[in-house]
Formats: sequence, structure tokens, C-alpha cells
Amino acid sequence: MANHGTLRGVGQTALGVAKFRARESERADRLFDDPYAEAFVAAVPEALAGAPEALAAAPEALAGAPEAVAERRAPPGEPSSLGAIFQARVAIRTRFLDDYLLAATAAGCRQIVLVAAGLDTRGYRLEWPTGTRLFEIDQPDVLAFKDAVLNSQGAVPRCDRMALAADLREDWAGALLGCGLRPAERTAWLAEGLLIYLTAEEAGRLLEAVTGLSVPGSQIAFEYNDTHDGGPVSRAAVMPGASRITSLWKGGLGADTPDWLTRHGWRVQTHDIGPVAASYRRRIPGRASGGFLTATRGPAS
Repeated sequence: MANHGTLRGVGQTALGVAKFRARESERADRLFDDPYAEAFVAAVPEALAGAPEALAAAPEALAGAPEAVAERRAPPGEPSSLGAIFQARVAIRTRFLDDYLLAATAAGCRQIVLVAAGLDTRGYRLEWPTGTRLFEIDQPDVLAFKDAVLNSQGAVPRCDRMALAADLREDWAGALLGCGLRPAERTAWLAEGLLIYLTAEEAGRLLEAVTGLSVPGSQIAFEYNDTHDGGPVSRAAVMPGASRITSLWKGGLGADTPDWLTRHGWRVQTHDIGPVAASYRRRIPGRASGGFLTATRGPAS
């Protein structure tokens, strides 16, 4: 098995998110079933060999923004801990983005790109139409850890899956083309939990690359939050002890994201998390701020 101890920085945050997906998968009323999430969690002690003891002891503290922080009590008057809030948000986010991808393929899209794929196993757990080609992009250590655990479980992808190790701050687009992306075909892009880790300049360059590879009818989706609105994300940013995660946050394009996409030829929709949760018969404990952004590439002007 791969040397799991090489996971570091943002790559480590995927472990905590896997913990939340494992918890959701255990529920009788689960919104999705990730049968491999617990295997990632079980590998955490080896994966964090040589890491600070506190990280190995509390993998949920590794979950990246805006997914999760260590389980701590909310301020007086708040009905739930931040950990419970983020647990709920991960469940809603995962299901919403699952539905987004399956809707794209139902509409005829057969090319999927997961940008910063992390440890989610959509390529293995979703029912993909015949002919679906799925590209997963992430750091080399993340993909090595992921593939080692999945291989140990005998997991078999349900689509044509291709993993690409690349730094998203560099020329990943050229590497993606070399891996077989067909730029003349519609693509459904997913950037789950990524943009907050990038500066505005880095996020702009990434979205410019996505735009350049997207023919009309292509789609993109990601989580959309305001780090200054007083919601869980902004609260986590000032929490004592959370700095090892929040120090990685760069803010992305922030509130300018929808306007940026519109200026670059995308038709944008935002989806508040409260109504999305209600559609799944769930509620978000505490203040339900933020949500999701989906966009479709319009015709060339």
C-alpha cells in the first residue's frame, strides 16, 4: 500500500470529510451511501504517521473549510455545535453535487472532470450511464492514498475513470488534455470545496482554464459561501485551535464569483443551502448560510 504518511496540507483535509461521509452512510435515512469512506478513516493512523498527535487522534478536525472543524460547542444561544453543523452541510453538499452530476449525464454529457477530487468515490458509487468518462484531478499524495485504499477494498469504477496528479496552480489544463479530455465535447466540471484554498488570482486562472476547455452547454458546480457573513465558515475562521486549517484559506474570488462567471459567458444559478436541505427533508442546525453555485456555458458571443 502507498505511503499514506505523505498526505499533507490541503490533502489532509480530505480525511476529515471522508469521516463525515462515513457517518452519513451509517444513517438509516442517509442521503447517499459511500461504502469506502470508512476504509479511508480506518487508514488515518497510518496516513498520518509522523504528523502531530492531535491530528491523528481527531481526524474530523482535519476536514477542510467550509466542510468542518473540530467538534466544539457553538456560542450561547446556538442550538448545535459547529461540528454538527458541518456534518449536516457535508451530507447536503455531497447529495446536491451527486444530483448535479447525474443530471448532467442524463442530459447527454458523458465527460466529467472532478477538480480537486479528494477522497470522494463518485466514480465507484454512482450509477453512471454507459460511455461516461470521468477525470479526477488532485495532488499526487492524495491520489496515491486514495487508489491504495480503494485497491485494498477491491473497488471497481463504474465508468471510465482516469486519475491525473497535478498542481492546480500550474498548467493542469495541458496535462488534462494529454490525459484524454476532448475539448470539443460538453464537460460537467465539479470543484468541490476547492476555491476557498486559492487566492483570487489563482481562482481566476483556474476558472479561465475551465472556461477555455468548455464548449457551450458545459456545466460547472461548486460550494458558494461568504466568509464574512457570520455563518459557520466565518465563525470557523476565528475559532481557537482551528488555525491549522483556516490558515490554508485564501478566499478565492469571494462574493465576485457569480459576476466573474457571468462576464466570462456562463449562465449562473445560486442555490441557498436551506431550501436545498429542505428538499432532502433535512435541516441545517443553526444559521443556514451559503449554498451552491451551478453554471452553464453559453454560446460564444
